[in-house]
Amino acid sequence: MLQAHKPTSPSEDELEEMASALVESGHYRIQRRLRPRPKVETPPGTDLKEALFVDVETTGLDHQSDEIIELAMVPFTYGSDGRVYEVKEPFQRFHQPTKPISPEITKLTGITDEMVAGHAIDPAEIEAFAKDAVLIIAHNAGFDRRFLEKLAPGFALKGWACSQSQIDWAGEGIEGTRLSYLVAGAGYFYDKHRAVNDCLAAIELLAAPLPVSAGTGLSKLLENARKPTWRIWAENSPFDLKDILKARGYRWNPDGTPFPKAWFIDVAEEHREAELSFLQKEIYQREVQLLTRKIDAFNRFSDRA
Repeated sequence: MLQAHKPTSPSEDELEEMASALVESGHYRIQRRLRPRPKVETPPGTDLKEALFVDVETTGLDHQSDEIIELAMVPFTYGSDGRVYEVKEPFQRFHQPTKPISPEITKLTGITDEMVAGHAIDPAEIEAFAKDAVLIIAHNAGFDRRFLEKLAPGFALKGWACSQSQIDWAGEGIEGTRLSYLVAGAGYFYDKHRAVNDCLAAIELLAAPLPVSAGTGLSKLLENARKPTWRIWAENSPFDLKDILKARGYRWNPDGTPFPKAWFIDVAEEHREAELSFLQKEIYQREVQLLTRKIDAFNRFSDRA
């Protein structure tokens, strides 16, 4: 009796050849599943540093009243040129909040009350895990930093960078800045709704060459994170000129913060004097002393800036 022939699955090399053939045809684009990044041999004399990519899932958007329900941190080493060498073992913890998780948050994050029941995040444990990191990175650092500093004050002593806002993705020809969109555009897919997976995907994105600029995403991120900026408050500016300020990029700072209730803007250090001159000539039409504050990686994205 003849036995049916069982087809063999293609090997990894054969699958890669098929994928390459499809891409080279010009009719297809291929998305590859993100896999663990292999360790890269470090050239002699490389000044290695450690960064920590973090991601928090929370019960809401307000760091004053909402709580972290999941924290992921993934350390990796890099060189001054922005090359990623080794992605280390991740850290992940759930935390049971004081109130039930809303259905909206469960739908958004995939996290349920049952998943976090009985779990707690130890601030001392996460500070010990982060102690060797010279830089903390998040994809929306203005959100993650405020929650983490509230949980563990040691995060206020670290330099921070944002992979969403401190890389000119539009200049690289990419229209969106959501992490899943950026990763898909780079040709990868991954299992979302898990904080560790988001961190690993973001590190892979930073390790990849940018489509327009020279170097990696991390090299551009480091360059921008190192640059100081200046925040200028147009305090007591004429109300009828507010549309001019808005069109120029000024934002409104409301009550309830340590800073003035006024329009403000962040500018590069080399543009500080020009912006002050604009305000005096076009807005106040006189000499005026305005509040300015230098912002760097150690206070950027925090309530202290």
